[in-house]
Amino acid sequence: MSFLFSSRSSKTFKPKKNIPEGSHQYELLKHAEATLGSGNLRQAVMLPEVDFFNQINMLYGTITEFCTEASCPVMSAGPRYEYHWADGTNIKKPIKCSAPKYIDYLMTWVQDQLDDETLFPSKIGVPFPKNFMSVAKTILKRLFRVYAHIYHQHFDSVMQLQEEAHLNTSFKHFIFFVQEFNLIDRRELAPLQELIEKLGSKDR
Repeated sequence: MSFLFSSRSSKTFKPKKNIPEGSHQYELLKHAEATLGSGNLRQAVMLPEVDFFNQINMLYGTITEFCTEASCPVMSAGPRYEYHWADGTNIKKPIKCSAPKYIDYLMTWVQDQLDDETLFPSKIGVPFPKNFMSVAKTILKRLFRVYAHIYHQHFDSVMQLQEEAHLNTSFKHFIFFVQEFNLIDRRELAPLQELIEKLGSKDR
C-alpha cells in the first residue's frame, strides 16, 4: 500500500498511514466491528464512515502535489459546482478557499468528529447521541466533495499514477453505501451523477 503515500505531500495535508492502537479511532473500529450485524442503523453507519474517511485521506494524499493553491484556487467539482467552507464553530460564515485549504479544514473537522467520544462512542453499550445521523450525513456529504474534486480536477493525475482502479473501487463502495441508507441528498450527488449511474448499471 506504499503507493498510496506521496513523499512530496503538501504541508497542509498529511495522510495517516494507519490507525494507532489504543487511539480513539482504533477503539471505534474495534467497537463497530464487534457490533456488526446487530441491525442497528447507527452501528451500520459508523464503521464504513471511519473506513471511508481513511480511504479518502489516503487517495487524496497521492495527489497533493497536483492539488495546490495555484492549480486549485477554489474548491470545485467542474465549472458548475463550487464549495465554500464553514464548520459552524471556528468558521461560522462560509468562506471561499483553495481546494487544498478546504480539504485540510474538512479532514481536520472530520477527525475531530470521529475523536469526539460523545458523538462516536467507542465503548459497547454507550448510546449514540440523538444528532448522530445528522452529523454522519454531514460528514459523508463533505467527503463526497473530495471524490467529486478528484474526479473533476485531478483524474488525469490519478491515471498517470495508475490509481484509477483504487479510486473507482473506493467511490463505488462509498456510493452504494450512502444510497443503501439514503445518507446524501440526490442534489448533492449531481456533480458525479453520470459516473454514479454508470457504476449502478454495471452492477445490475
